[in-house]
Order: sequence, then C-alpha cells, then structure tokens
Amino acid sequence: MDTLCSLSGLDPLWDWNQTWYTHNPELSNCFQNTVLVWAPCIYLWVLSPFYCLHLYCHGRGRLPLSSLCSAKLLLGFFLASFGFVEFFYILLERRQEIQQHLVFLLTVCMIHWERVRGCRSSVFLFFFWLLGVVCSLIPLHAKVQLAVDQGLSPDIVRYLAFFSYFALQLAQLFLSCFADRAPSGKAVLKNACPVQDASFLSKILFWWLLFKGYRSPLQAEDLWSLREEDTSEKIISDLEEEWTAEQENHLSTSIALGSRLPEQAQFLRKIQKEQSSGFCLLRTLARSFGPYFLTGTLCLMVHDAFMFSVPQVLSLLLGFMKDEDAPLWKGYFYASLMFLLSCLQSIFNHQYTYTCFTVGMRVKTAVMGLVYRKSLVVNSAARRTCTVGEIVNLVSADTQKLMDFVVYFNAVWLAPIEVTLCLFFLWQHLGPSALAGIATVIFIFPLNGFIARKRSKLQEIQMKYMDGRVKLMNEILNGIKILKFYAWEKAFLEQVLGYREKELKTLKKSQILYSVSIASFNSSSFLIAFAMFGVYVLIDDKNVLDAQKIFVSMALINILKTPLSQLPFAMSTTMQALVSLKRLGKFLCQDELKPDNVTRESFKSDVDGVVFENGTFSWSKDGPPCLKRISVRVPCGSLVAVVGHVGSGKSSLLSAMLGETEKRSGAVSVKGSVAYVPQQAWIQNASLQDNILFGQEKKESWYQRVLEACALLPDLDNLPAGDTTEIGEKGLNLSGGQKQRVSLARAVYRKADVYLLDDPLSAVDAHVGQHIFNKVIGPRGILRDKTRILVTHGMSFLPQADLILVLVDGEISERGSYQELLNRNGAFADFIHTFASSERKECFSEASQRGNITMVCVRAFILAEKIDMQLLWMLMSPPGNRVSLACSSDVSLLKQVKLEMYIEYFHTIGLPLIVSIVFLYAFQQAASLSYNYWLSLWADQPVINGTQLNTDLKLGVYGALGFAQGLQSLMAISLGCIIASRHLHLELLNNVLHSPMSFFETTPSGNLFNRFAKEIDAIDNMIPDGLKMMLGYFFKLMEVCIIVLMATPFAAVIILPMAFLYGFIQSFYVATSCQLRRLESVSRSPIYTHLNETVQGASVIRAFNEQSRFIMGVNHKVDQNQTAYFPRFVATRWLGVNLEFLGNGIVLAASILSVMAKGTLSPGMVGLAVSHSLQVTGFLSWIVRSWTDVENNIVSVERVKEYADTPKEAAWTIEGSSLPPSWPQKGTIEFHDYGLQYRKGLELALKGISVHIKEREKVQIGIVGRTGAGKSSLALGIFRILEAAKGQIFIDGINIAEIGLHDLRSRITIIPQDPVLFSGSLRMNLDPFDAYTDEDVWNALELAHLKNFVSELPDKLNHECSEGGENLSLGQRQLVCLARALLRKTKILVLDEATAALDLETDTLIQSTIRSQFEDCAVLTIAHRLNTIMDYTKVIVMDKGHVVEMDSPSNLIAKRGQFYYMCREAGLL
Repeated sequence: MDTLCSLSGLDPLWDWNQTWYTHNPELSNCFQNTVLVWAPCIYLWVLSPFYCLHLYCHGRGRLPLSSLCSAKLLLGFFLASFGFVEFFYILLERRQEIQQHLVFLLTVCMIHWERVRGCRSSVFLFFFWLLGVVCSLIPLHAKVQLAVDQGLSPDIVRYLAFFSYFALQLAQLFLSCFADRAPSGKAVLKNACPVQDASFLSKILFWWLLFKGYRSPLQAEDLWSLREEDTSEKIISDLEEEWTAEQENHLSTSIALGSRLPEQAQFLRKIQKEQSSGFCLLRTLARSFGPYFLTGTLCLMVHDAFMFSVPQVLSLLLGFMKDEDAPLWKGYFYASLMFLLSCLQSIFNHQYTYTCFTVGMRVKTAVMGLVYRKSLVVNSAARRTCTVGEIVNLVSADTQKLMDFVVYFNAVWLAPIEVTLCLFFLWQHLGPSALAGIATVIFIFPLNGFIARKRSKLQEIQMKYMDGRVKLMNEILNGIKILKFYAWEKAFLEQVLGYREKELKTLKKSQILYSVSIASFNSSSFLIAFAMFGVYVLIDDKNVLDAQKIFVSMALINILKTPLSQLPFAMSTTMQALVSLKRLGKFLCQDELKPDNVTRESFKSDVDGVVFENGTFSWSKDGPPCLKRISVRVPCGSLVAVVGHVGSGKSSLLSAMLGETEKRSGAVSVKGSVAYVPQQAWIQNASLQDNILFGQEKKESWYQRVLEACALLPDLDNLPAGDTTEIGEKGLNLSGGQKQRVSLARAVYRKADVYLLDDPLSAVDAHVGQHIFNKVIGPRGILRDKTRILVTHGMSFLPQADLILVLVDGEISERGSYQELLNRNGAFADFIHTFASSERKECFSEASQRGNITMVCVRAFILAEKIDMQLLWMLMSPPGNRVSLACSSDVSLLKQVKLEMYIEYFHTIGLPLIVSIVFLYAFQQAASLSYNYWLSLWADQPVINGTQLNTDLKLGVYGALGFAQGLQSLMAISLGCIIASRHLHLELLNNVLHSPMSFFETTPSGNLFNRFAKEIDAIDNMIPDGLKMMLGYFFKLMEVCIIVLMATPFAAVIILPMAFLYGFIQSFYVATSCQLRRLESVSRSPIYTHLNETVQGASVIRAFNEQSRFIMGVNHKVDQNQTAYFPRFVATRWLGVNLEFLGNGIVLAASILSVMAKGTLSPGMVGLAVSHSLQVTGFLSWIVRSWTDVENNIVSVERVKEYADTPKEAAWTIEGSSLPPSWPQKGTIEFHDYGLQYRKGLELALKGISVHIKEREKVQIGIVGRTGAGKSSLALGIFRILEAAKGQIFIDGINIAEIGLHDLRSRITIIPQDPVLFSGSLRMNLDPFDAYTDEDVWNALELAHLKNFVSELPDKLNHECSEGGENLSLGQRQLVCLARALLRKTKILVLDEATAALDLETDTLIQSTIRSQFEDCAVLTIAHRLNTIMDYTKVIVMDKGHVVEMDSPSNLIAKRGQFYYMCREAGLL
C-alpha cells in the first residue's frame, strides 16, 4: 500500500509522527484517499449480495412509495451524480472518488429492492451511511482546516462539492434512522406493538417505547397487542410438533428397553421416563427457542469485549495525567473513547437482556400451553397424584424458574471466563501479586458456595412449610362455611400459624446467611484489593503503588464482582430450573386417557346406543377393578336407570362410557355424540347463559324451551341481570339445586345422541325433580327420543325406566324392567317394598289431578332450595346490574401506591430499628469513602529512591477502614422485615377468618389465595431484598458524587441538571412500571382460575368435546397476561439504556474536567474520581430498579391491608361470659319478633318471626315453604351467619346475640348440604381439637355406618383424606359429616338436605340413627322432600319471610291450609 501511495506521489499510508506523536494530529493524504474512501465501498460490494438474498428469502410485501422512500432515492441519485460532475471537472486527478460516488447507484438499487421486499428499516444501509459519514469526518476536518488557513478561493467548486456531498450523506444517515410505512393491504391491529414500526436505531435504544401511564392510570385497553411471534397460538403450535417428535423418539427407546427386559419393562420404562422427561423438555425448548437465544449470547460476548476495554482506556488516561508533556488532545480522545465504549457496552448489554426476557416470555407461554393441554388429557390415576394446587404451581412457580434460567444461564459458562480475564489483566499490572487476589477469590467462592447450598436447603424447607400453609389456606377458603358452622376457625388458625412460624424461622436463618453472603460480596472488592496490594508492597520495597496500578486494578476488581456475584446465583437458578424441568417433564409424561378405552362411532338409530361386552375397568393400571364383568346393551332412545348402594360403582359405569377409566378387558362402544351431567355440578365463572350454551350458537326458541324444561325460568326472574348474570367461582352464588339444573340445561341444550346423567335430581326439591323428570328425562320429556342412562337414588322414577341395572360391588347383580325385577321377588323387590312406598305415591300422582297448579308448585319450590347469602344479595341488588365477582376485590389495583403503605410497613418494623439501620448504612459508606480516599493519597505519595515511605502504616490504615465498612447493616434490615412479615400475615389471617360469609361469597377465592401465596411471598422475600439493594446503592451513589465533587467541584454544574433529569426518568418509569405490574398481576389470576376450573371440570369438557374451545380460552388469557408483561420488561430496558447513558455522561464529565484541570489535579484524585464514576451507570439503574421493585411489591402490603377495613363478624368469645359449660341443656328455641335482612336498607328476608320450640317438643321439626319463604334464612339466623335486623333468638333462655359466636356455634350442630372434608387424617376431619377419645370417634363412625369401611382402611382413623376428600365418594363424605354431628351430639341439630347424595337404604338408616341418637334433642330439618317429614313432631310452614302455619303434620292437613295443598300436590294425600 505504501508503494501504491508513493507511485501516486502521496505520503506514506500511515505515519505515527504525523498521527500520534504530535500536538496537531492528522491522517496522511494516502490514508484519506484510499482507506477512508474504499472502506464503505468494500462494505457495500462484499455484503450486498448476501443482503439481497436475505431480502429475497424473507419478503414481507411491497411497501408503498412514501415520502421517506422518495427522499432516500432522490438523495441517492444526487450523491451518484456528484461522481459524474467531478469526472468532467477533473478527469483523472480524483479517480478514486469517482468510484465511491458511482457506488451510490448501487445504494439506490438497494433502497428500491428493500421497498419491493417490504424492508421498512435497513440495518445494512444504516451502517453503510454511518461508515460513510465517519470516514468523511477526517477529510471534512482537513478541508475545513485548509479553508480556514488558505480560504475557499483556490478551488471553491471542489469545496462546495465535498461539503454538499457530506451534507447529503449526513441526510441519508438521518433518514435511515426512521422506519417506512407498513406494506399496503396489511391488516392493522388495534394498539399494534410499536416495535413493528420502529427503525433499527429506535429498536436498539428502545425509543419506540411509548409511555401512557405517567399522567393517567393505564387501562388494559391501552396495552399493545402481542406480536404474532409472541402469541400463544404461534408458539405452542410450533412447540407441540417438536414435543410430539421428542416423545415419539423417547417412546421408541423405551419400547426397545421393554423388549429386552419383558418382566421389568413397565417398571424400568416408568423410572427412565421420569428421569429423562426433564431433559426431553429442555431439548424441545432449545430446538424451538435456541437460535434466537444465541443472538443474545453473541450480544453478551460483544458487551464483555467493550467492558474489558474500558479499564485499558482508563489506564491510558491515567498515564496521560502522569505524563506532563502529553498533548491535551490525547486526554480528550481517551475521555471520549471511554464514553463511546461505555455507551456501546450499555447498548449490547440491554439487547442481550431484551433477547433473554423475550425468550423467557415465550418459554413461559409454551410451558403454560403444554401443561394446560396435558391437564385435559391426563388420566384419572395420574390426576390423583397431582392436586389442582400442584398443577397451578407448575404453571406459576416452575415457569418463573425457567424464565430466570434463560436470563442467567449464560453466566454459568461466561462468568468463569470473565473471572479468568480479570485476573489475567491484574497479573499484567501487579505481577504475581495477583495470585493473592486469586487466593481471596478461592476463599470467597467456597464461602458463597457453602452459603448458597445451605440457603438452597433452607429454601426447600421453607417452601415445604409454605406449600403446607398455602394448601391449608386453600382448603380453609374452600370450606370456610363449614369452619364457621362448626366454630373450627381457631383450630385451623393455629395450624396455619404453626406452618407460618416454622416458615419464618427458616426464612430468618436464610436471610441471615444471605446477609453474610451480600456482605462478603460488598467487601470482596476491598478484600481482593487488600490482599493484592498488601502482597505487592510487602514482597518488594521497589514495588510502588501509583494511580495507574491502583485504580485500573480497582476498575478490574469492580468488573470481577459481577461474575463473582452472578455465578452462585446462576448456578442456583440452573439447579432450580433443572428441578422444575424434571417436575414439568414428569407431569407432561404422565399417562394419558387412552382413545381405545371407549369406541366412538357415528349415530345410527337402528343399533344399540351403548354396548358393554364383558368389560372390566379400573381407575388405574395397577389398581383393583371398580367394575367387573359388565355386559349390557342399551337400545337407542331408551331410558336406563342405574341403582345401587353408595360406592357400588354407579358413577364408575358412566365414567367407563366416557373413557375416563382404564379398560382392563372387554369392550365398550358409544354411538353418536355424548352429553354428561356429573353428580357434583361443574359451573364455570361465566354468565348463566354461557354456562348453558357452553360454546354453542344461541337458538332462542330452543334455549327458552330448555330453560322452561329445566325449571330455570323462575330463577331468571330473580337474578339481577337475568341469564347474563355472572356466576361466581364454582357457582358460589347459586344454590346446590340451581347448579344442578344449570348443569342439566347445558347437557339438554347440546342435542346430543347419548345422555349420561349422574344423579342430577338429588340436589333439587322432590316437586322440581318430578317436573324435570317429566319435562326432560322421562318418556314424555324433550329427551324422550335420546339414549338416557340415569344414575339415581330416587325410587319414584324407576317404573318409567325401560331398563334398570342394579349394581353391587362393581357388578350388575340384577337387570330388567321395574315390573320384571319386582316379579322376581329378589333383593331389589324387597328393597322397593321397604323403602320406596311413599315415593311411589309421588311418582304415580297423575298430572290431571295436579291440574294447573303443577307449574305454580314447581315455581314455588324452585327457590325453596338452599339459597346462600350471595344469591340473596344479588336478588336484592337493583335490576340490570351485572354482578361481576371476578374483579370485585381487584378494583384498587389501578390506584397509585399511597405513602401510607410505606408508613404502615415501616411502622410494623419499628422506629428504633429503622434509625439503627440508616445509621449503620451511613457509617458503612463513610468507612468506604475513607478507605478509597486513603488509596488516592497513597497513589499520590512521591517515590523516593524507587520506594514509598511508611507502606506498612498505609496498608494498616487501609485495612482497618476496609474492615470497618464490612459492618453488617443488612442483618438489621432482614430482622426488621421478618417482624413486618409476621405482623402483616397475622393481621391478614385474622381479618379474613373474622370476616362474615358475605365477604367470602363476594370475593373470589383466587384473590384471597393470591394474598396468602404470592403477596405474602413478596413481603417475605421481595421487599427486604429490594430495600437492601436500594439503600446500599443509594449510599454508594452518594459516595461517588462526593468523590467526583472533591476532585472537580465544577462537576456540580453537570451533576445537578443530571440529577433532575434522573428524577424525571425514574418518576416517568416508576409510575408506568407499577401500573404495568398491577395490570400483569390482575391478568395473571384469571389464568390460574381458568386452569383450576378446567382441571376440576376436565371430564365434562372431554365429554362435550370442547377441548379446543377451552384451549383457545386459555391462549387468550395467557396472551392478555403477556401484553402487560412485555411492555414492563421493555420499559426496564428503556430505563437501563437511558440511565446508563446518563451515567456515561457523568463519566465523560469527570474525565473531561479532569483533563482540563490536568495541571492542578493529582493522578490519584483523577483515578479515584473516574474509576468511581464508571460505577455510576450501574448504581443509577439498580437504584431505580430496586426502588421500582419496592414500589411494585409494596402493593402487596396494600393488597394485604385492604381487608383490614372490611366488615367483621361479632367477637368469637366474650371475656367474662357467664355461659354455663353445659349450655344448652334443654334445647328450647324462642324467636321473639325476629327479623333478618341481607344488607342494610333492603327489605327484610324474615319478618316478625315469633316461634317457641318448647322442651317437651324436643323431637323433630320440619321447615317447609314456597318460593323465597326464608327456610334457609332461619337456619342462618340461628347460627348468626347473618345477624338479626330486629328481635331476638333465645336458646335455653339466653339471647344468642349476647354471647360469642364460637360459644354459640360450638354448642349447636348442622349437617350441611355440601359435604366438605379437608386434607389430613380422617380423625382430624372429625375432631380437629382432639377433644374426644378414639373410642368416642369409633362409636360415632359406627352410628354413621362407616365403621366397617374405616376399619378396612390400612391406616384406620389416620387414613389420609385427599384435597376436598376426593378419595371418598360423595355419599361417604356425607356420612363423615353425620359422624361429626354424632360426635358433638349437641342439644340442637339442623339438617339441610343432608341425605340427598345417599341411596334410600342408607338414607333410611341415617334417619333412624338421628331419631334414636337425637331423641332428646331439637332436630330442625329444612325439608326438600315432604315425605321425609310426615312423621315429624311439628312442621313450620313459611311463606315470604313469615311463619304462616305451625303444628303437627296431621293437624295441619286437617286445617286444609298451605301445608295441605303442598301435600296434595306431592301426591301424599
């Protein structure tokens, strides 16, 4: 090249004396006319073919010819024209410039090709124009200098041409910073994500982010739509293919293993599957998201290169400060270079983080989708091993761990490389003394490793206690009504607090270890420096510590701290992620329902609808058969009744038809579509109409016919918004009967071919049941032409069945029509004669006898079912108001965090502890400032005879100050925050348990569960960590500002405006970030609620073949959640880039001011100021992030505290109460003008009730009534679930309003309609206070007819009941509730349809048990079947809140009042 330059008559290509060793540096003419001219051309020529190919393969549609594109083309033509003009002006002299100008023709072609292929922002041309402008800056400077020296007159045309050429290039660079319009014809999304319209520069600096949350609160509709590549549908559809292929490969390997070891194949396959399932999932995720993740990894590696360049430039700057003869321009050059490298480092770092969070978000979406889809197909055996809580935990906690893994994984392999490079550069500066630093690192690593392992174990223990506490809270919230009826709150409160104390004790140990770990990290810079500097000065007197050695080493040590801190956390995160992968993989590899469990065929009217051929079925592969030798044919259009005792296999038979059970042998086939009504109605958190339509198109005439047939029209008249009224979770604002009728209506509306009805009439009143049977199920019902299989305990319907199957212990013992079975005079006939005589009267009562009164009676009894508080609350609400329960307690989420929340939180910590914390932090940072300033004084000490004086003293003072700054301020914060956690959780628990039932019925359980799980976890862990970080970095920032101002006081002029700008940025960010976090939190709960609903109703969803609709539903909910999450982490990147640029400005200011003050500032002071200012970028970002974390998580305090002001129940116990221990002894109940209302200002639900149940009447009292009569309200009043609006209730002469709630509720007993069991031992479910002996418990079980069942269990009384008692049948759970009542044996017993789920034989046994065991007690029965109360001592007839009749049944019939007509209607007369 030099030869070429000499042949051209120019100076050499490069001349150091001309370029570097001079006070006026400039590049040689040869370099300017060759390298600077050809570099952009070579870039364009070499890369343009590849770029064109890329555009060809990834076209996005033709762009319209916009003004921006036109301007680019026009400027390109102008630039190209300069070459021709100059060619004619100077034919041969500037040949190389002609080449450059002619290359602009290629750029014009490239701009046009980009428009054709739909490229809206060109990265390729942006860098070309940037390179062209940068290469033109040197010639521009030379020409300006020449023009200043010689003037423009010698060659004005060439000057003007060059300046115009440079201006056009600059204009092109400016235009390339903007993005073109979208392709024509492309659908525009509402609130489309602005990143799609952003230019390359805007993308890398995150300037495309638009903030709306600063001035006004953000709403969900303000959020952007997700990009297509981030949507659930796109991500999961791609991932499912990979996962299916991975499973098939894995399965083929397992089958090969099984073929070699046939005897052990099943066991080995299961073990292998569980062990490798996590890695299978990891490989699948890596194949799907790995390529994009690798681009982020590349950004991280470039970031590291810039990061290690900064200390080298600092070394050059300090060398410049030391060299008195160095030209001033070098100082400015180093300062500018340091600023540029820092900015590039920030850009690449945040691009890496953005990539990681995007991948993490997609991984979360993918895993959520896989888990949800798996939950729809997992079989019964696998489902029993995974509770709903565990599946929700997979979706919440485990997906979060995978997201953390994506962000921190690169640190696992990159951190050791960074540590090695740091030590290498330290060796260059300090020689073998760097080994002392290595020794310190080796000491710190095992310490942190030991602490990490210890904390990991403690975290596992803490999570175990937390899981136990949260699981117990979930059950408490689901069974809160039972807890209140039985006054069990204290027992469960103590259990929760027991878990909590263990959890906090473990958390305290973990936080202390964490504080030690952070302290060792904060002191690591000092410890490494102290070791290295100490060894360096002690091994040789000639070793001098100057500013270069000290502060470049300190800069490298500060870099070293990052990988040292990240590595343990990254390793811990990786280990947690591997555990989560294993858990997720294990669940995703669970056995699924086999499609061949049932053969589904198209409907044919001339063949049997359902066929069993010698079928044997079980709930699991290895479990005992639940059905044996089942052979039956069900003709199309027939009605088959299935009867049998509790646990005989009736529900299992329907499950076998649905394919829910494991087919061991035989065959089962179903012809046509299926509709299923489960025994326990499954209701969605949606409107009543949506529950019935269940995804089908609404046909008004058919819809109204279904409502009328299912007796739902009277309910619609009373619901506030009719059929658009939103139903709460699990149908909480519907009675049991209403839920069952909605469930039935859903099936009827479907117009299926086969109907599987699992005892749908047990929860409804007998008259309503008869109406439904006649209108829907029976021979004249709207399903008369359909195949119907009805499981029932009601004998009255059996005569109308075409076929009756009698099940005993999983086998069909008898079959035939009703008359055939009676004629056989077998067990069934005896059973019918004994137990069904009264019901048969009801059944055979002719419609003609009922006349027009039939529908009136049905309507009268529809709402005589048990109506809970929420329903009546709704009934009393103004018409037209849609009751939306799902968001009732999250309204406050859109408010700003109040200062009172911070005050409340710090108040719980206590002022003395807070003062001591602030003092310790201030003292710690003062010691840090002192030892750093001492280092600068040491660096400036003059060198005498090649040595520095008093190095031992200096080292000693340095060590003393350094060790002083290691004082533990963190431990004080940890202890203070644990105090706050304990107080806030206890307050929340007490507030919730003391709330009335109306609170639980208007507040979704998901919101309450969230408070006890996520919000308490945030208070336990996130707030303390955020406070530690914020305070630590704030005081460090103060230290840096003081040091910079000490070195260059003039820096205050720059720091103060930057402080205002910083305040503006952080307030802008914090306001928006907090609202985004709240929106994300609000949108997260529906995902868990939907998943919870789906898992519980999976069999119904599968029966109706609605899986795809539910999958679309969860996709929509996950996407809604991600629309809030995506802008939140992008906002964090925007913050990081802006704040780090701000910090880099402080670095530039400190460096420039130091260069300007070169004559007055010592190198030590400059090194101190600049090396510390390099840390400002990190400090600023971390202060705002930690502040935001605290602000975000202090919301948890707000959410926990929001239940403090809700209405509370009366006191549980009253101090100094004179209530006799044996009260009530007589069981007399007196109502004195008693009135009850559901809300203040509403009409009374009970009006002037005056009833006296005397001691001699201590037998049985039935309570009956018509629509809204107030039967259930009467029971709620006795238990003070609702307080009296007027009047009093006296029990044994004592006003119940004057005694504690627990004193009242523990002395009377109710057997509720819905049997609720808690996870734990059977004994705990009977006697949570351990107040009775085992003998008493066994006696109660014997009387409840459960003794034989329990004695056959392996663990007897210690038998572990699963969540909700799901491992017991519904009837068995009801018997457990009876055993509770028998164990307590109080003088007053209330029965609320307690035997609806039982067969008649068991029902009769229970009725006889109640008569014999409670013969000296007052038994109040809320009657749903009139035949059950015909032999009662008294009957109370209620109507519209009044007692209209009260006497014995015979006397009431003789009076021919309301009761007479009710009995006549029921066919009992």
